[in-house]
This record gives sequence, structure tokens and C-alpha cells, in this order.
Amino acid sequence: MPEMPEVQGLVDFLGERLKGLRITRVMVGNIAALKTYDPPIDALKDAEITGASRHGKFVDLSTTGPHLIFHLAKAGWLRFTDELAPTLIKPGKTPIALRVALSDGSGFDLTEAGTKKSLAVYVARDPADVPGIARLGPDPLDPGFTRDTLASLLEGRRTQIKGVLRDQATVAGVGNAYSDEILHAAKMSPYALASSLTAEDVDRLYAAMIQTLTDAVTEASGKPPAELKDAKRRGMQVHGRRGETCPVCGDEVRSVFFADNSLEYCPTCQTGGKILADRRLSRLLK
Repeated sequence: MPEMPEVQGLVDFLGERLKGLRITRVMVGNIAALKTYDPPIDALKDAEITGASRHGKFVDLSTTGPHLIFHLAKAGWLRFTDELAPTLIKPGKTPIALRVALSDGSGFDLTEAGTKKSLAVYVARDPADVPGIARLGPDPLDPGFTRDTLASLLEGRRTQIKGVLRDQATVAGVGNAYSDEILHAAKMSPYALASSLTAEDVDRLYAAMIQTLTDAVTEASGKPPAELKDAKRRGMQVHGRRGETCPVCGDEVRSVFFADNSLEYCPTCQTGGKILADRRLSRLLK
């Protein structure tokens, strides 16, 4: 799933590459992906792209007309080409959810793999009109997001810290992968209750969050969309590395599986050597 650093990488690329170009054609390949009807998607035709920005994990292309906003969900991606093929897409028979053609002959497709379709596209007069954006919590890389901001978000929450970090209404932009990485860097169990964290724990978590996300954004910066996924994988310490060696302590990286995803952690670094049971067994080893 694309998260804040990869989305920021996309935004940086699109802002630099597309600014000043006109949208000449927009084709919908999956009508279910289009979540708005007013303004109509045809309102984007002939609009000039004026910039790109990020709201959590939403990409926002501003134009001289409405905003084109999209969320890539779990299996979506953006495929950019300098020479867009003239081939028409056939709705329902392609992984392409949306195709955008631009005035210099380039363009991009929003694609989504798998059978579960969650990619979402919005045409909006104002980003705040998109419900998912309106619900977002503060962005951890915003200069105003301080250690005390994080502490206030955690206070009194009897929720596992892994879930708190993934909650977009609490902290914008962090998903499954980077919550694993942040917790590993903070040497914190994913099952620790947010309300139980000490002041020292919050200090450590805040430092890990800022450093992990800053490093990942730096790694993504300047890369074209085709290179962002591999860059993300290379930077992971524990996420997606089940069975591999923890680069910090040498223990084996372990997983806990859920219905449609998993978390990864290092027992030595994060849980005092205890192994967290697979949630499919509905129990936790203590």
C-alpha cells in the first residue's frame, strides 16, 4: 500500500512534470472508482494543472478548473508515460481505473491489481469536500506536529499503538508498513496500549516517527513512479521481511497475520523476546 513517503514522492514528481500542462482527455475504466459526480469528470477537460499536493495519503492535482484527487488504497498505483498510447480503454476489462491524457502527449493511468477494488477518484471544487480528507488528523511531518501534539493524541486511548498509528483520523499518512517501521525504531510492542506509554516512551516514539518518515520521504524524493515501490522495499527494516534477520539485533523478524494484512516485528527489539501469536489463533502468548 502506498503510504506518506511514496505519495509524497508521487506528488513531487507530478508537480514538477505536469505543472502547466492541460488535461486533454479523461477516461474512466472503473466507474466504481469515481466517487463524485458534481463537478462532472468532464469539467477537467482543457483545465491546466497548476500544482500537486498531498493530504495524508491522498494525491491532489489542482487545476484551473476543479481538483483531481485520488487515493491509491491497498493495491493501486500510478503509471506515467511520456507518450500515452491512443488505445481506448474498455471499462470492466482492464486494471486501469482512470486514464488522463495531457497536452504534451504524455499521461498517466491509475491502476489497481486484485479483485478487491478500493482505489478512489474525486473531482472536487475544494479538497475539504472529500470526506476522507475532511476526517484527517494532523500530518506528522507538518512543522506544527510536535512531541506534545503526539502526546495529546495518545492520552487516554486504550487502543493498541499499532492501530492508533494507522488511524488516519488520528495521524495522517501512516499505514501498515511505516507503523511497523516506526515501532521497530522506537523498540515498542505493536500491542502496547497508547494510554500506558510513559513520557519516555512518547519521546522515543516521536523521535522514531519523525526520523523514519523523514528518511523515507528523502529516499522517495526525485524518483519517478516506476522506482518508488522498490525504493520503499529496500528501506524496510522489518515490514515485509518475515523470516529474515533483524538488522539491529540479529533476531528473526516475525509476523502476525490478520484477515487481509500482517504486521512484522522483532521480538528482541520490541517485545522483550516474547513471540506474539498469530491472530488467526485468536490468542497472544504471554
